[in-house]
Amino acid sequence: MFEPPQLDQLADRLSKSIPPGLNHFKEDLEKNVHALLQTALSKLDLVSREEFEVQKAVLAKTRAKLEELEKRVAALEQQLLNP
Repeated sequence: MFEPPQLDQLADRLSKSIPPGLNHFKEDLEKNVHALLQTALSKLDLVSREEFEVQKAVLAKTRAKLEELEKRVAALEQQLLNP
């Protein structure tokens, strides 16, 4: 999921796009945008980069193990067919 600093940066960029005449709303708008983004993103089924990398490593290890087991099964099948 998005980390708080990333949300702060996004909210800050949005608040900087406010016309100068509305600067008195800037702080309030920044807080509201931050809260709105946090709420919207929390409803999404997202994972952090760290969680993604962990699952990617687990998948790679599982894939390697599966390939190894497939080779072993093929070798055993060959032994059974050609005694």
